[in-house]
Amino acid sequence: MRFEYLGSMINIFSSERFLHHDTGYGHPERPERLSACIDGMKKSAHTDQMNWIEPRRATVEELKLAHTPAHIMNVRNTAERGGFSLDADTTVSPESYDIALQSSGAWLDGIDRLTDAQESSFVLSRPPGHHAERDHAMGFCLFNNVAVAANYALQVKGLERVAVLDWDVHHGNGTQHILESDPNLAYCSLHQWPYYPGTGAEHETGDFENVLNVPLSMGSGREAYFSAFDSKVMPFLKSWQPDLLIISAGFDASQNDPLGGMNLLPEHFAEFTRQCLDFKPHLLVGLEGGYDLGDLADCSREVAEVLIDHERK
Repeated sequence: MRFEYLGSMINIFSSERFLHHDTGYGHPERPERLSACIDGMKKSAHTDQMNWIEPRRATVEELKLAHTPAHIMNVRNTAERGGFSLDADTTVSPESYDIALQSSGAWLDGIDRLTDAQESSFVLSRPPGHHAERDHAMGFCLFNNVAVAANYALQVKGLERVAVLDWDVHHGNGTQHILESDPNLAYCSLHQWPYYPGTGAEHETGDFENVLNVPLSMGSGREAYFSAFDSKVMPFLKSWQPDLLIISAGFDASQNDPLGGMNLLPEHFAEFTRQCLDFKPHLLVGLEGGYDLGDLADCSREVAEVLIDHERK
């Protein structure tokens, strides 16, 4: 996998290193997920308008914006000892700590492009992050990429209010728990309910009414999601008025996903993105879940093409 400069319409942060995070045989969060996304992008008619960039590694101090030093040290030490499973489905391999630093760094690079140059970015990285809590890993996630990015935008880049929209089929428990106690951060999630990890009930609204959870029944498709966007998600975001919007873009609510039970199509994720761009003209979009390789390819491409089309306007 070789990246080169192809254009300047949108930035895509990814790296061949992300393929080396080894989760073990048969694990759903496997390297082929990322390869599928990249292959899908290459089938776009707009590949000349994708600026592929090798991301930097986040520093330990940047990770501390969202995580305890003990948690960071535990992931590092586990990798240095040769790797181990931190829970039933969250694996650390010998290279995972360094790769997870770069995964978080990709989201930070996206924040820099968004704040410094008003450019949209799409992060294709692994491991994902939205289940990682402040003090422990879980749900395939080592560090909470989007929570690190949101706090970085606030504390390092000087923004006043930042919002995260999460449309992964699973509730982003880690993101909510890290963001909900800060009055300048907001979190909104649409997710299958009841389902793993068991959080994200409607009554969970954050310490400052800065959390919106939209639990959806198994089998939900276009009608339920778009109704939720119109009646709940967009009114919440518009009333909260963030300076910047980050999207945790899991594609496991797609109809063929083996871990989800929803019925969305790739064009529906494109429409979600279009609605968000109508609200904020530039976005940081980052990959979370999604485990059907064909759907991953199609969903990633559709979202990227919407970002490109919007930048042309």
